[in-house]
Amino acid sequence: MVRLEDLTKAFAPGMGVFGVNLEVALGEVLVLLGASGSGKSTLLNLVAGLLLPDRGRVFIRGREVTRLAPERRGVAYVFQDLGLWPHLTALEHLLLVMPRPDPREALALLERVGLLEHAGKKPGALSGGQRQRVALARALARRPQVILMDEPYSALDPVLRERLRLEVRALFKAEGVTVLHVTHDPEEAMLLGDRVGVMAGGRLLEVGSPRELYQNPRFLATFLAFGRANLLPERETFLAFRYEEVDSRGSLRARVLERREVRGEVLCRVSLPQGEAWVRLEAHPGQELELGLLKPRRFPRGLDSGLKGEG
Repeated sequence: MVRLEDLTKAFAPGMGVFGVNLEVALGEVLVLLGASGSGKSTLLNLVAGLLLPDRGRVFIRGREVTRLAPERRGVAYVFQDLGLWPHLTALEHLLLVMPRPDPREALALLERVGLLEHAGKKPGALSGGQRQRVALARALARRPQVILMDEPYSALDPVLRERLRLEVRALFKAEGVTVLHVTHDPEEAMLLGDRVGVMAGGRLLEVGSPRELYQNPRFLATFLAFGRANLLPERETFLAFRYEEVDSRGSLRARVLERREVRGEVLCRVSLPQGEAWVRLEAHPGQELELGLLKPRRFPRGLDSGLKGEG
């Protein structure tokens, strides 16, 4: 459905997107995960046609669109700030972008996103979640081949964000829409993506299912992108493990320094021979333990984040 070949756009040394190759299947939700400045939004803009590459090609449904104007690519873009027009109602937003404006079809689409009773309201009279739904319905109203989403839930409160993104994923699947979604939130990537692509330093490091990348990362940047990570220096490597990848039976001597309860789970800061780490463990400050690491990994020290790790 979407194919990127050696896509490159450089803004300055180390800034931009470099040599990205990627294929997104018809009806797939692919999430690009990475920190700010990793190149994920630049890549989205290259697919949209808002930027032109220095090198490489973009294909949508087998047709090269590398130099086509954005409006001729068959894509819809849901921006982080939504880009709603304050003087238009929810219904008018849809009618304005529909290839053949049809009020009945527009109202049916608003009903599918739960906004039928708000069709006559302007953005200023809608809640944050309702404005998000208008932006989504407007994207679908264009009948795009691909929907691009750039951090679309970042401005919502956590409870609404969790509910809405699950509803949106279900809607995309029902509509059979191909989606390229950008986020810095690992929980969002794991929740929404059929596959996840991890970006760092403008490069696409690896692509796989959320479970594959979480459990068996090939790169340090991938390990760190999913959060809840400890990284302790050894002689020539970093010892890496996640908060939950420990038990209370092992040979690694530890002393509990601090105990916190976070979202219903107990986390402890512990002192280890290599340094301090956070672990998910029921213990108390001052307690001496011998911990076991369930899945320790080692990554080379002093080199860039694209290097592979060892299990």
